[in-house]
Amino acid sequence: GSGIAPSSFRLVRELLSRLEDEDTGHIIVENLKVEIPEYRIKEIKAMVNVLGDEVYNTLPWVAGAGPITNDKVEMVMNNTWLPMLSVVAADGLPAVKDGGNVLRPYTTIKLSLRIPPTLDAIAAQNIVEELFTSNPPYGAAVSMEFEEPATGWEAPPLAQWLDDAIQHASKTVYNKPALAMGEGGTIPFMSMLGDKFPEAQFVITGVLGPYSNAHGPNEFLHIPYAKKLTACIGMIIRAFTLK
Repeated sequence: GSGIAPSSFRLVRELLSRLEDEDTGHIIVENLKVEIPEYRIKEIKAMVNVLGDEVYNTLPWVAGAGPITNDKVEMVMNNTWLPMLSVVAADGLPAVKDGGNVLRPYTTIKLSLRIPPTLDAIAAQNIVEELFTSNPPYGAAVSMEFEEPATGWEAPPLAQWLDDAIQHASKTVYNKPALAMGEGGTIPFMSMLGDKFPEAQFVITGVLGPYSNAHGPNEFLHIPYAKKLTACIGMIIRAFTLK
């Protein structure tokens, strides 16, 4: 049937092209994007100015490979505020040693779509479902199942007293200004806390980076850094009691 019936894998590729530009990795559906606050862009630029090539060169690149853009600010926005797609699993594909010259009856893939932190996950789910299931190519049968969608979260802007306290603590302990960063991922209880306490201020930090390793069997902390961070948090809490 090859050349008469379309390959199910090609149908998957065609459907994915409705969502993602395969040349750039950009999501092309505008309703899956949000307006990025200007102050967040300024925070990203300040962080990139300090980190430089560390924005990307800490990843375990294979020799000769590199990031999808040369713009480091765009890299960070891709990782935080812009939607990004990954294919994380597949069924219907035999092992290479078992594959033959036949058309397979189906291809199933599992997608991970990271959405902007202020985009409602249910709305995004509905957009994607309509995108993939409406007017399927060649009249193919297309079905989708969703795991529990998770809406992201954006911390509220810092109150002036808290921003001042953070900067004072950082300059006192580290002799450097504090910077802000975002991270693509899911920590559901942050959104829950934000909904429960909408007027609350948040300082979300931790001991990560060089000489620290989180969420692994050999989890460990850089003790001198942890001591300094603890001192900073203590100074911030004291500033709260005095405000």
